[in-house]
Amino acid sequence: MKRETVVMILAGGKGERLWPLTRDRAKPSVPFGGIYRIIDFSLSNAINSGLRRIFVLTQYKSISLARHLREGWGFLSSTLGEFVENVPAQQRVGEDWYRGTADAIWQNAYLLDQLNPAYVLVLSGDHVYTMDYSGLLAYHVTAGGDCTICVQERPVSEASALGVVEVDDRLRVRGFEEKPRAPKTVPGRPDSVLASMGIYVFTTRFMVDRLAKAASEDKFDFGRHVIPDMVAGGNDVRAFVFGGEGGSNYWRDVGTIDAYWSANMDLVEITPQLNLYDDSWPIHTYQGRYPPAKFLYDDPGGEGRMGVAVDSIVSTGCVISGGRIQRCVLSPRVRTNSYSYAFESILMEGVDVGRYAKLRRVIVDKGVRIPPRTQIGYDPEEDAARFTITENGVVVVPKGYRFPE
Repeated sequence: MKRETVVMILAGGKGERLWPLTRDRAKPSVPFGGIYRIIDFSLSNAINSGLRRIFVLTQYKSISLARHLREGWGFLSSTLGEFVENVPAQQRVGEDWYRGTADAIWQNAYLLDQLNPAYVLVLSGDHVYTMDYSGLLAYHVTAGGDCTICVQERPVSEASALGVVEVDDRLRVRGFEEKPRAPKTVPGRPDSVLASMGIYVFTTRFMVDRLAKAASEDKFDFGRHVIPDMVAGGNDVRAFVFGGEGGSNYWRDVGTIDAYWSANMDLVEITPQLNLYDDSWPIHTYQGRYPPAKFLYDDPGGEGRMGVAVDSIVSTGCVISGGRIQRCVLSPRVRTNSYSYAFESILMEGVDVGRYAKLRRVIVDKGVRIPPRTQIGYDPEEDAARFTITENGVVVVPKGYRFPE
C-alpha cells in the first residue's frame, strides 16, 4: 500500500496572516521550534510513515524553501525510487498560476502518469503535528471510498475559523462547510465539531477525473468547492478521526502570528504535547555546521553577569553572554549580551540582543541587532508605531530590521 501511494504537499501559500514573517518567504518555510521549518513536520510524518515518493508544490517566494528542501531533504535514494522533489508552479495547464489547493494538484496531475499510484495523499505544508499516516491509508483502502478526510475533534467555539465536517454514525461525510456560523456538531456531543485538518486521501483515478471536472467549472479549492461538491453529488467521502487513546492529539494550524507564537511556547512547557525528543519519530531538517551553544558567567567585582536560560530551547551556535532567557525559543547563532532579558520570545537565526535590552512576548526575525537598553513588549503604543503587534500583544520585529542610531 505504501509503495502504491504518492504524497503531494501543498506549499505555495502566501500566508498573509503571518505577515511580516512571510514577507520574504513562503509560509511552510517559516522557522519553527529553533531549528526546524514548518514544512519539516509534514515531510517527517511522511518519511516516518514509510511514504517516500513526495512532491512539494511551491509557488510564492519559494527560494528559501527550495534551498531548504535541497539541503535538508536530499538524503533519499533515487535508485530505490525515493524522492522529495520540489515542483514550482509552471503554468502547465493554461496561463494561470495556482488559484487554489485543488488547482495546484490539478496542474501537476501529469506527475502521476509515470508513477501510476493507486492512491494520492494530499497534505498541507503549514501545519505542526506528528502523525503516522499508515492508519489513515489503511482506513481508506478498507472503507473503499473515493476520498477520506482526516478530521480532529475541536471545541465548537473554534468552528468559525475551521472547515467543519458533518458525519453520520458510520463516519460517512454528509456535509462540509468552511468557517460556519452554525456548525454541525459531533453526533451525541453538542460541544464539539469535527474539523478538517487539510489532509486528504484519494483514489487516484477518481481524483484526477474529479479535478478535471472542477477545473472545467472554475472551482479551484478543496475546502470551498471540491469537497462540498463531492459530498453533495453523492460521492463516497469518509472521515478519519485523528488522535484518540494512546496516540498524539497535537495538531496546530499556525496560520496567524498568535497561533504561531502559541505553538512555539507549547514547546517550552515541562511536558510538551508535541514531543520533539521521541527517537522513534524524528523530525528531520537541515542544520548548519554551528558550534555548540555556550553560556557565559563573568563576575568582575561581584556584578554577577551570569548567562542563564530557563524553560527554553537554545539551538547550536547560541551564546548566552550574561543575559537571562526565560520561556524562549532561540534559533542558531543568537547572542544575548550582559544584563539583557527575554521572556516568552522567539529569536530567530543571527539575532543579537544588546546589553540591558528587554524583550517580552516578541518575535524577532533573522539578522536583527537589538540595540542596548531597547525595550520591546512593554509599551504597546510605542511598539505599534514601529512594528506589527497582534490582538494578544505579540510584537514582531521583521527580518533585517535596523533600529535608528
